[in-house]
Amino acid sequence: MNRIDERPLWYGGVGALRHPAMLHETGVEAVVFLAADLFDPPGRESIVCRVPLVDGAGNAPCRLRLAVDIAAALIAGDVPTLVCCSNGMSRSPAIVAAALATVDGGSPDEHLKRIALGRAADVSPALWREVLDAIARGLPAARDERLNSPRIAE
Repeated sequence: MNRIDERPLWYGGVGALRHPAMLHETGVEAVVFLAADLFDPPGRESIVCRVPLVDGAGNAPCRLRLAVDIAAALIAGDVPTLVCCSNGMSRSPAIVAAALATVDGGSPDEHLKRIALGRAADVSPALWREVLDAIARGLPAARDERLNSPRIAE
């Protein structure tokens, strides 16, 4: 797990979820899980949000926005949060960087450079373009056109 600054915020791989004692020791209260794999939640009291994303092109903008919005809400609320994907090298740092840009302002690119500095990170360029496009639209996930389709609204 990679801690971001002095915030109660970490990103990493699914392996962290296999060590509940470590999660408890660090005080993680929420997990934003971005991989398609299923996993055992860390505990009954934990907040667990699963938004499966592809590590590359092909993600629906509403899913990307939802992942960023959830992470941003948890960050803004100072909830100790782990954002994780399969290996913790692409999806999780990308979503954390976009969420930090949402909460703190500034460039998502600068946030990504800062949080990846000195850490194992290899963000897929196609995924990063999709994340940037999704947050540039500026719409909350709930207002995305896919979520407002007549089939869902009924």
